Amino acid sequence: MDESLLSVKHLSVSFKTPSGVFDAVKDISFSLNKGQTLALVGESGSGKSISALSIMQLLPASASHTPQSSILFKGQELIAQPESFMRTIRGNKIGIIFQEPLTALNPLHTIEKQISEVLFLHKKMKKSQARQRVLELLDLVGLERLKTRLNAYPHELSGGQRQRVMIAMALANDPDLLIADEPTTALDVTIQAQILELLQELKEKLGMALIMITHDLSVVEKMADKICVMKNGEMVEQGEAKAVFANPKHDYTKMLLGAQPKGEAIPANPEAPVILKGAGVKVHFTSKKSLFGKPLEVVKAVDNIDITAHQGQTIGVVGESGSGKSTLALALLRLISSEGQISFQEQQIDGLNRKALLPLRADMQIVFQDPFGSLSPRMSVGQIIGEGLEIHRKDISKAEREELVIKALQEVHMDPETRHRYPHEFSGGQRQRIAIARALALKPKFIVLDEPTSALDVSVQAQVVELLKELQLKYNLSYLFISHDLRVVKAMAHELIVMKDGQVVEMGNAQDIFENPKQEYTKALLEAALNLKTRKAS
Repeated sequence: MDESLLSVKHLSVSFKTPSGVFDAVKDISFSLNKGQTLALVGESGSGKSISALSIMQLLPASASHTPQSSILFKGQELIAQPESFMRTIRGNKIGIIFQEPLTALNPLHTIEKQISEVLFLHKKMKKSQARQRVLELLDLVGLERLKTRLNAYPHELSGGQRQRVMIAMALANDPDLLIADEPTTALDVTIQAQILELLQELKEKLGMALIMITHDLSVVEKMADKICVMKNGEMVEQGEAKAVFANPKHDYTKMLLGAQPKGEAIPANPEAPVILKGAGVKVHFTSKKSLFGKPLEVVKAVDNIDITAHQGQTIGVVGESGSGKSTLALALLRLISSEGQISFQEQQIDGLNRKALLPLRADMQIVFQDPFGSLSPRMSVGQIIGEGLEIHRKDISKAEREELVIKALQEVHMDPETRHRYPHEFSGGQRQRIAIARALALKPKFIVLDEPTSALDVSVQAQVVELLKELQLKYNLSYLFISHDLRVVKAMAHELIVMKDGQVVEMGNAQDIFENPKQEYTKALLEAALNLKTRKAS
């Protein structure tokens, strides 16, 4: 007799689409015992989240299972159960933490109301009882400060706080199984380490089982007892975590394990000409004014920073969310107003107006964090890449412009025929390549890369990092590389700036800082990002 807490057997999930039937999950099986952590690993589109939503029976109406599919929870079949039965399971016996807490939390309800709702629904608690339990849960997930802010709304909290609120909701009724769907993807490395440690502590304290859905293998190595590797809806490998990491059998697993961004920055000449220089750069925002408009509170987003970028060099800018990394980059590109001196190619630009800056824009470009948000859905790829050429290269014909668009796509290893398609028809990695092609089309000297890999699968991250290195070597490009992923920065940067609360904590040669950080904040960042040790109890 199967004594597993959860037993998934021959699970297949397909969806009806206008073009036919799409098989999202194909005949997968796995089991999980009480107190165990199982990691579902794979790239976007591998079927991880669909498998988890099947356990919760939260799939859309267009989804269907094969007759052989079975999901047993405590020996009871969940597939094809009526909604009334599943309501007794969801949030009560099985909790789930969704990937993006800002989307998953209701923006119109306070934190107290959202956590209490689970208690009212499943435990039929009175308001006073629910409030007491909410306070206990906030303690449990390390949000003691929020106990005085129960009326706060999701948008008033940081990413880490929102994720902890989601965990509190999922744990409200002491579930036997917790499903965590990419719970740390959008978080800073220090917050990520805290959330993972919290989940590990809660699992041991409450004796529950945990399913981690992730594409980050450093998370898996730290947390999992068992691993299931998925690709294109199929289970290609599974086993004990230590055994899979020590001796992966399937080529796809080997590729995932070897795909972490690695290596060091390409050699650069420290005596190369200065391409961009900032001296005493400040960006201060007024957050509160008096009745007469006098500033009462000022946020120092960037506070008196000096920066020098040489030709062919990458400057890495790291720090947690809100440290001022992106604000610094926008100030240097003169996309927001700032104080201090900024020069580009030995020309003073801090005093120039928009019209005077326009001729320089071709030489300074930016690649944003979210390629889907930064590419117009109404324009074809060819139009997106060619837009800058229309503005800055009025001297060339339409045919010549088309030729430059084709060349830009070839530079980022994409089929030129894709120029007739639209952004929604591409994967995240392909969209980021299109964004890089758009920046490259004008042959710039300096490119700001604002978290260009944070939303990508680990294997795609590695590909984009290698592509950026290749282009830097070919065109002697200068990069300002902003990221909270220090593994990616380590593979790219020559110089490193560590920021906190708008100020520079530490700066200098990247290799020196990675090997011997001087400041405690830098040490904490590096430890969280690069030394993710297994904290499992022996």
